Amino acid sequence: MNISYNQLRQIKHSLPTGSVSKIANQLKVDEQTVRNYFGAQKFTDGQIASMNIEPGPDGGIVSLEDTTILNAAKEILASSSKMN
Repeated sequence: MNISYNQLRQIKHSLPTGSVSKIANQLKVDEQTVRNYFGAQKFTDGQIASMNIEPGPDGGIVSLEDTTILNAAKEILASSSKMN
């Protein structure tokens, strides 16, 4: 899946407080792995995300091999918008 880097960061910043922890617990990964997926680069405390970033508009184009974390984030956003 391709998404712009800025869109990926916007999804992360739109998540309610505690969502990174919730995603990490749900998927049984480190919280830093989830943060790295959304653009952080602290690889000593988390796994490297399966992604490739190509230069381009809107921060570049991110090619995601695995969308599991992104899908979990989108589910949280969808459920939180239903509550509002």
